[in-house]
Amino acid sequence: GAASHTDMEVKPINKRASGQAFEVILKPLSPVSDVAHNLPSPPKRDISLDDIEKKLEAAEDRRKYQEAQVLRALAEKREHERDVLLKAMEENSNFSKMAEEKLQMKMEQIKENRDAYLAAMLERLQEKVRSAEMFRRKNKSLSVHPFIKTIRV
Repeated sequence: GAASHTDMEVKPINKRASGQAFEVILKPLSPVSDVAHNLPSPPKRDISLDDIEKKLEAAEDRRKYQEAQVLRALAEKREHERDVLLKAMEENSNFSKMAEEKLQMKMEQIKENRDAYLAAMLERLQEKVRSAEMFRRKNKSLSVHPFIKTIRV
């Protein structure tokens, strides 16, 4: 049945497969609200063709403005994407340059170390040669010594 409250009336409508449906009828709150509901609406004036055209123009202007806003936002987004891409490319380029410089420095260090190693090896070899020369000279002088017959080495 219809349930009734002080400020509204609820009537059930035909039950549906998906659930229930109700019609809710609101009643005025007080006599003061009756007055508010019954105020006469301002008289409708006739809308002229000129008014309609002005409204259509205003609507068209709003549409164009919104479209321009969307295009501006899109352009700003594209510009931002371009800036991000350029920055990424620049950072990549800087990284590559730094890596190349680091590699170059490492290669130079390796070459310097190798040159120093080879110079040290050469120095040791020359020292051995000098030592051998001195040894030979001593032996030669020993073999020529008058008291000693030739010593074979």
